[in-house]
Amino acid sequence: QVQLVESGGGLVQAGGSLRLSCAASGRTFSSYAMGWFRQAPGKERDFVARITWSALSIYYADYADSGKGRFTISRDNAKNTVYLQMNSLKPEDTAVYYCAADRATASVRRGVYDYDYWGQGTQVTVSS
Repeated sequence: QVQLVESGGGLVQAGGSLRLSCAASGRTFSSYAMGWFRQAPGKERDFVARITWSALSIYYADYADSGKGRFTISRDNAKNTVYLQMNSLKPEDTAVYYCAADRATASVRRGVYDYDYWGQGTQVTVSS
């Protein structure tokens, strides 16, 4: 069992930065791949980024305004924490951001149903 708690969201102006954190409980955190997703009002939950347990494989979503090239996912297994550094934020990035844990070791898994555990989400609002 893994419990996830996100933090670091807030209100920021366009062009600004935020760093989201996701703290995990459980001794097996380092064996999970971790992902970040986001969900804007009235829209589906979209994949943002994934990092494998070793951090040797990182994958970013590649749709329009996905954050690729602006967002960086990282993890610190000693602290049981995964991060999402978000730079050059745009109003289109406004959403609730969720972290998720996946037992599978594959490098690329981006479906909501691929992940086993979820946090409660943290709101990110980018003003224009």
